[in-house]
Amino acid sequence: MNIHPNDLKPETEEAKAALALLRDWVAKASDAEINALDPAVAQLLPGQGGYPVLSRDYPQDFAVDAAYRATLPDLQNGPASLIRGAHAPIQHVGISNFRLPIRFHTRDGGDQTLESSVTGTVSLEADKKGINMSRIMRSFYGHAEKCFSFGVIEAALDDYKSDLDSLDARIMMRFSYPVKRESLRSGLAGYQYYDIALEVVDEGGQRNRYIHLDYVYSSTCPCSLELSEHARRARGQLATPHSQRSVARISVQVLPGDCLWFEDLIDMARVAVPTETQVMVKREDEQAFAELNAANPIFVEDAARLFCEELQGDARIGDFRVAASHQESLHSHDAVSILTEGPTFAASSLDPRFLATLHHAG
Repeated sequence: MNIHPNDLKPETEEAKAALALLRDWVAKASDAEINALDPAVAQLLPGQGGYPVLSRDYPQDFAVDAAYRATLPDLQNGPASLIRGAHAPIQHVGISNFRLPIRFHTRDGGDQTLESSVTGTVSLEADKKGINMSRIMRSFYGHAEKCFSFGVIEAALDDYKSDLDSLDARIMMRFSYPVKRESLRSGLAGYQYYDIALEVVDEGGQRNRYIHLDYVYSSTCPCSLELSEHARRARGQLATPHSQRSVARISVQVLPGDCLWFEDLIDMARVAVPTETQVMVKREDEQAFAELNAANPIFVEDAARLFCEELQGDARIGDFRVAASHQESLHSHDAVSILTEGPTFAASSLDPRFLATLHHAG
């Protein structure tokens, strides 16, 4: 083979000879030898389909720098030409149910850390392919060490709304909030857990705060109570009225001003319908609970209006919705009612499974 200066191009015959030599070498070389020389030469192997031999060993020492990161493909932030389907905006896109421990203030001045499930979404304009969803989590983690409040949630929302260059955004946090409750007569105490969600919605340049509470109570049917008493009086027949575990989902818009504590909303529910299910029960408590139910028999319509009456009386609450479900022990179906005040929760159509979510698993 002739030796040429760097500025001279090898002759075709010389290139063919070099290619033949390289093919002979690659046919006998190991994968490690091929990769050490240049993975591209694996394309010379017969049957390889032009695809290089790739390393099967995890590169423990590989470090990413800014230059390498800039070469990584990012399809979600690609051009509008990559959009599939209709050229339409998406109202909500993001992540749901990422969990982390969050520290909350209690009304009595204490703190407690609770596992929370977070949903974060933003709007997506019609000419944008998608969003980088991990930015929502990163924005939220930037505030996760703080003791949470609506203000902290809004700061996280501002961050990821800015990062994702979005018009509208929403954050919802769900958790189970423990409150110690005393029994009715025995003096025992135990923790009642309340399913609560905090929500901040930024839409059309307007921001609103919401609290959602699931309140679990016992409902004794007034009709069944009267029929049971009639059987006792008229025929000396022992009869018991039917009652059932019931759930009300109370959703309220929190107005600016004084703090609406979780405990405040729970207390309103307990005043409206005092037959909350019990935690610790001895015989005297069970008897007391039977008496309490007899003193407060309610249809599902009564429940919705009683909760409504309490919510209407609090200046910290704007629009609200009460969705009540009495999970019948007489019937094989539930009795339900939905009462809304204000435009926020008004809807002519419901999620087909919304009422099914009111079932309380215990």
